[in-house]
Amino acid sequence: MSRSDAGSPPNPHGAERFNEERAAYTVKGSGKAGAQPDLEAGVGAIREVVATLKPKPGVYRMLDARGDVLYVGKARSLKARVANYTQINGLTNRLQRMVSQTRGMEIVTTNSEAEALLLEAQFIKRFRPPYNVLLRDDKSFPFILLREGHDYPRIMKHRGARRAKGSYYGPFASAGSVNTTINALQKLFLLRSCTDTFFERRERPCLLYQIKRCSAPCVGRIDQQGYDELIRQAKDFLGGKSGAVQAKIEKQMAEAAEALDFETAALLRDRLRAATFIQGSQAINAEGVGDADVFALHAKGGQIGIQAFFMRGGQNWGHRAFFPKNIKETEEVEVLANVLLQFYEEVPPPPTILVDRELPERELLEEAFCELAGRKVSISIPQRGDRRKLMAQAKRNAVEALDRRLAESGTQAKIMREMAEFLELPEVPARIEVYDNSHIQGSKAVGAMVVAGPEGFIKNQYRKFNIKSAQTNDDFGMMREVMKRRFSRAMKEDPDREKVGVWPDLVLIDGGKGQMSSVRDTLAELGIEDVPLIAIAKGPHHGREGREVFHFPDGREKTLPTNSPVLFYLQRLRDEVHRFAIGAHRAKRSKAITASPLDEIPGIGPARKRALLLHFGTASKVRAAALDDLKRVPGVSESVAQTVFDFYHASG
Repeated sequence: MSRSDAGSPPNPHGAERFNEERAAYTVKGSGKAGAQPDLEAGVGAIREVVATLKPKPGVYRMLDARGDVLYVGKARSLKARVANYTQINGLTNRLQRMVSQTRGMEIVTTNSEAEALLLEAQFIKRFRPPYNVLLRDDKSFPFILLREGHDYPRIMKHRGARRAKGSYYGPFASAGSVNTTINALQKLFLLRSCTDTFFERRERPCLLYQIKRCSAPCVGRIDQQGYDELIRQAKDFLGGKSGAVQAKIEKQMAEAAEALDFETAALLRDRLRAATFIQGSQAINAEGVGDADVFALHAKGGQIGIQAFFMRGGQNWGHRAFFPKNIKETEEVEVLANVLLQFYEEVPPPPTILVDRELPERELLEEAFCELAGRKVSISIPQRGDRRKLMAQAKRNAVEALDRRLAESGTQAKIMREMAEFLELPEVPARIEVYDNSHIQGSKAVGAMVVAGPEGFIKNQYRKFNIKSAQTNDDFGMMREVMKRRFSRAMKEDPDREKVGVWPDLVLIDGGKGQMSSVRDTLAELGIEDVPLIAIAKGPHHGREGREVFHFPDGREKTLPTNSPVLFYLQRLRDEVHRFAIGAHRAKRSKAITASPLDEIPGIGPARKRALLLHFGTASKVRAAALDDLKRVPGVSESVAQTVFDFYHASG
């Protein structure tokens, strides 16, 4: 057994903040692996650890007989805190169950209690212990990134570690909110969103330039100085100086109109409308709040809902409802404090955090968040003015969100919500499009699209795509053609995504990594990176055991339990597009089998085709017939006979 003092203090930029190996040690109790949970054995294991502890701050992990983490806790004095678990009569039923399963502990000492608090949040996120309050296991929150390192910086959505050089703005509550904002910013500042590779290959402007969402720097439609000015305006706008940006654009528009440059004035007018749209979409009034996050809690029916609003630069960047797990026998204020810790473990804290109740150890939380942010962070309860109104709105949303969740139990709506959570969607999709191809060795290839919504399949919106350009037996090329045709049309019909039923909320592809790459790259070439994509591939034994693998655009893979209602629903969607694709292919093949060369002759309908075949017997004999012979066919006029003869014998 070895032990050392804590490692280096936290890194405020979110890198690994502690050297666990230098600060941790493990003590195993005498409980036997495989034994039934037993309070006496659990208390004995904990007492062995207490005997080795000193009154130092740190984090402790309780382990079961298999070494799995049961619980993560922090302490100002490890010796005093851990010793409390040996006083059985003072523990709740929940904690007694936890102690009865404990067979060992791992200890990490830290320099301060604030460091211990941050390390506790890291460990909870990593180990997902069953006795800790847990946030839903979700992917990281999205940011807007103005990426540097290029003469013409790109605007893009970003998730995960912020390693790329550039300016980050966020967090946004969901992919939906960040995508909406990026779309509006493209119209407002005409910034490029394409990849560097796509940018370098362009010889003429893409569709985004045509629909006035890009200034086309790739082909020199704007110089670097002009593009740099757009970047500066975008940074000001995202940084909270939207009024100054609008005033400048209004002045430029007036000057263009005065100079009779009406084309430029019209472009500036459209940009102003985009700015108005962004501000008009702020359903929550955040004026005067600055950079702040708002959290309100509501409890009902043994569950807790926490509503969060994200305000940056006086703009509402979306809202998210959290429904933490493992909250039984846990005080509401403790649940809220744990949610804040886990949330800010991956998101930079803003200068102001507004809550609806007094939190235990508020000053300690502020100290920990200050270390994370590298500046002052305050936690407060709004008392008056705009902030109090904002909190009242957050409370109403918390009540409504929890009521909806409780009402969804046991319904199709619950399955849809769980599907949205599993597939990491911003909200329950109203329109799901599912795609597949069908062919035999590349012949008679057909692409198929089926559409589903919360109420079931929408069969009058199913579509077939006769594959035209893809090479024989190239499944990936066929899917690229289908995607290009489908979404090019969507961009032309509804570039602003205002019409119902034109743009999907989710695209499901029947296939694996290759199909996902084909679809993702095709949409990226069109400048579309905000449509959620998921590929569903059959697992071992061709899916008979329900081992489907779900592929995400970033390369991640997920699976579902074989008895999951969500899995059954997604399988049903996949099976429906498969059925529709095969049916479309078979219909095309049957039509080809029954087709006649006479079908290609203009002006020859079913009646005349039948008359020619009855008279000559086969299509080849019709082709070889002389003009006089054709004229003798009953029901065939001289002009029709001439048409048939010319079709087969025309020179050149």
